[in-house]
Amino acid sequence: MPEIRVYNTLSKSKEIFQPIEPPKVGIYLCGPTVYAESHIGHMVGPVIFDTIKRYLRYSGYEVTWVVNITDVDDKLIAKSRERKIPVSQIATEMTADYLANLRELGVNQIDYMPRATDHIQEIISFIRQLEEKGFAYAVEGDVFFDVSKDPKYGQLSNRSVDAQQGEGGEAAAKKRSAGDFALWKQAKSDEIAWPSPWGEGRPGWHIECSAMSHSILGQTFDIHGGGLDLMFPHHENELAQSGCCHNNPMATYWMHNGLMRAGEKGKVGGKSDREAGDDSAAGKISRSKGDGGLSSVIRRHTGERIRFFLLRSHYRSTIVYNEEGLLEAGTSLESFYRFFDRFLEITGTDFYDLIAPQHREDTKLESPSHTLSASVQEALNQFHAAMDDDFNSGSAIGVLFDLLRVLNRHIDQQSLSSSSPREHEDIQALVLAATTLRQLSNVLGLFVKPVMGNGGDNEADSQLLDDVMHLLIDLRKDARANQDYATADTIRNRLTELGLALLDKKEGTTWERAS
Repeated sequence: MPEIRVYNTLSKSKEIFQPIEPPKVGIYLCGPTVYAESHIGHMVGPVIFDTIKRYLRYSGYEVTWVVNITDVDDKLIAKSRERKIPVSQIATEMTADYLANLRELGVNQIDYMPRATDHIQEIISFIRQLEEKGFAYAVEGDVFFDVSKDPKYGQLSNRSVDAQQGEGGEAAAKKRSAGDFALWKQAKSDEIAWPSPWGEGRPGWHIECSAMSHSILGQTFDIHGGGLDLMFPHHENELAQSGCCHNNPMATYWMHNGLMRAGEKGKVGGKSDREAGDDSAAGKISRSKGDGGLSSVIRRHTGERIRFFLLRSHYRSTIVYNEEGLLEAGTSLESFYRFFDRFLEITGTDFYDLIAPQHREDTKLESPSHTLSASVQEALNQFHAAMDDDFNSGSAIGVLFDLLRVLNRHIDQQSLSSSSPREHEDIQALVLAATTLRQLSNVLGLFVKPVMGNGGDNEADSQLLDDVMHLLIDLRKDARANQDYATADTIRNRLTELGLALLDKKEGTTWERAS
């Protein structure tokens, strides 16, 4: 196995990745509370950990990745009252929205998506164990975790017990200390509830993840992930209750991705969906302003562009979200799409049909004597070095651009064209090098399948748009042949306004989506 280094929030340092039972790896990522449509901030963690799983599999590991769904919560109950429909109906609708957005962004590596309501009995059992061991106490139907009983509490966030701030409201008066947190909440008369040893109620937020991760991955698993804003209190409380219940660490490595901010102001999604209202963070993309639904952003920019945008910086960095950034990402992607068109013209092979190695050890450069091979090998080494160093996708994407420049330079220097013999050594070297580009981009979940006109919805629409564009190209060609330059210019200008660019080449006119 390659030596991969991971930044562990618990130790505040990079550590060599050593799974508990190699080659098996267990990953748990905190998923959404499904009370409203997903926004782009909800996609950051899934895209990052989808890429991490891809790279670990590429490196020879057998990975099980779990992303939970919180489908019972204060916000869901409030939304149920507002819409006058059951909590379960809201959760089903919003989970479907979340899954649709994941598919569009190419997040397809998740193995399990447990829902909190499917694990109520495991949650109750977990709480009973904590109570029996003296780490939890019940008061009038509520059950709280006693942070004073855990000498290690605060180790993840480096907060002392005195610095903790617990939940307010009616529960505050029941707690022994402010930092204690709810494991089980007594239900009000109009709230969704389940029977328990403490009466009708529902689980607290933190205990859900501890119970679900334990049920699927065991007492101790390899990686626990989530946004930096979840480190406290959510992950701190998970770590405490799991460690106290099982007398074992919950996870070996705690990985936290940076937050997304709207412009230079606030985090996309606010400080926390649980800690503040939807409009609390300055500069936030809020659902109430109509920005929450991600589907419209995907329609404008495509899922691949958004995925590229999220991966082009290191996962621990803050991502500044704005329209200009997405447009810039689109411009960068066009460089690859143009190469794919060029590659097809020269080789007669579609880039997306290239069969690339699926594992790191399967990589073979069959023409070591060719001058192109040295550059490709260097790109491979740099890509692996970047990803081995705490999954640095930003640097890895930089390597893809370097390799793209190498491929285009090879075409230019060797004067390759559609008329070049397909069996020529330089053509074969180009195909092999492009296969490496496909291999590495697949690891990042990029260029996995064609995108309609470099941006669209499905194959049928893609073909229709392409047919219409070629019809307009022919009409423009006829207009120019008849010296009707006004009509020819109008066609080009109107297409430009619609975000479609015409490219006049020696071989003829082609088109692409403008960014």
